[in-house]
Amino acid sequence: AAFEHILPAAILDRKRPEDFARRFTARLPDLRIAVNARGTPLGFSLMTGSHLDMLFVDPAAQGRSAGTVLLADAVRRGCRTLESFAHNRLARGFYEARGFRLCRSYRRLYEGIEMPFVLYALAEDRG
Repeated sequence: AAFEHILPAAILDRKRPEDFARRFTARLPDLRIAVNARGTPLGFSLMTGSHLDMLFVDPAAQGRSAGTVLLADAVRRGCRTLESFAHNRLARGFYEARGFRLCRSYRRLYEGIEMPFVLYALAEDRG
């Protein structure tokens, strides 16, 4: 799966589609979904205020601009910060290439397991 190189199996084994459906249903106004010309979902983003909570693109759709479109939409809606798993080098490079700068590294609980994270902020001098 998409996160097997980032998250421990103990967390991945607990993830269920119905958990995501329940979480996202309550947050529909904050959710954006990128689709292709046939209407097939490619990825999604979820924001809280000026913080991007999630940006995910199906690995099979990566490199086709879905993530760039979702992130640009989030910035237009006021996104100024985001968090990433520290080990997610692909996501980190993506955010850095699009004007986000590392603010700090830290550890916090995620699904009951302490994990390393990084916080990014949108650079003020983006031109």
